[in-house]
Amino acid sequence: MAHKSPARRGRSTSLERLAPFEDECVLVVIETPKGSPNKLTFERRYGTFVLKGVLPAGAVFPFDFGFVPSTRADDGDPLDVLVLMDAPVYPGCIVPSRLIGVIEAEQTEEGETERNERLLAVAAHSAAHRSIRQLTDLSQDLVAQIEHFFVSYNEMKGKRFEVQRRAGSKRARALVMAAMKRRR
Repeated sequence: MAHKSPARRGRSTSLERLAPFEDECVLVVIETPKGSPNKLTFERRYGTFVLKGVLPAGAVFPFDFGFVPSTRADDGDPLDVLVLMDAPVYPGCIVPSRLIGVIEAEQTEEGETERNERLLAVAAHSAAHRSIRQLTDLSQDLVAQIEHFFVSYNEMKGKRFEVQRRAGSKRARALVMAAMKRRR
């Protein structure tokens, strides 16, 4: 008789509890696909994705957006990641990715300010972005557009998103390691 996988026996692992790294890649659980005006979020109490908001007409996510499982950022949520890849994937898809950098920022809502970094990564199997290894490999114009997206996205929600600095893959990896410790 064939041995069934744990998921097929009903012992599936929650997306939030997956190991954050596999080999040299960070695992990213995609919540919102590139091109979507719908902000989706994994909701643990339902075990699936829920619609958290809708962007105004004409506004869409510039790349796939998700989180690093088994991490906790300063805002209490898993670390956020924007993943560059050739085409969008579905919510819940796990995308092994190379960290290339981070946009370090502070987010203010109702007078309360907290850190809210945005990791940047490239899908490990991307054909179009395979040569990108560091944030500096991206054009400054593209990085500025990504920053502008997060500033305007938060502004639409009544929040202020202020970019503090950009950093490379070593800093991004250090943030993941620190967020793993906070999760425990």
